Amino acid sequence: MSSQAVLESKQKVVEEISDKFQRAVVAVLTDYRGLNVSEATKLRKELRDAGVEYKVLKNTLTRLAAEKIGLEGLNPHLTGPTAIAFSYDDPVAPARIMAKFAKEYKKLVLKSGVLEGKIIDAAAIAALAELPGREVLLAQVLAGFQGPISGFVNVMQGNLRNFACVINAVKEQKEQAVQ
Repeated sequence: MSSQAVLESKQKVVEEISDKFQRAVVAVLTDYRGLNVSEATKLRKELRDAGVEYKVLKNTLTRLAAEKIGLEGLNPHLTGPTAIAFSYDDPVAPARIMAKFAKEYKKLVLKSGVLEGKIIDAAAIAALAELPGREVLLAQVLAGFQGPISGFVNVMQGNLRNFACVINAVKEQKEQAVQ
């Protein structure tokens, strides 16, 4: 392979990494050193099941991609073996899976992350992992919408019930007056 072909190949990889960072709502950087094959396979499966893309990437190419899109402050975290979990839909899923896995397997170390274009540290990833999942948050929002609507319906039913009672009382009064 010629040096020109190698350069073009690396430029293509830098473009792909840049694209992943830009499309992702969250990216979690980890040091996976020391995980055996079965542990790494288990982690990849959990992430894949949650719709998260997990890639082992070269630090140099990741550094170039980060600089290209203006992710300042990522360079200090790009040392040693680095794998990145990209999530394009759910910002909580990769943080939760990685934090849980890091507690269970001490060899996995959370380095940092990128949340909506901003660099976050390992503590912020752990805090993000504590948030409820997307489905729970959506359910809470819907419940918030439903509360006022059901309250309105109850008030309207109460008014109708009271109106029916008044009509019934008037009817009974008229019946007693006729007798």
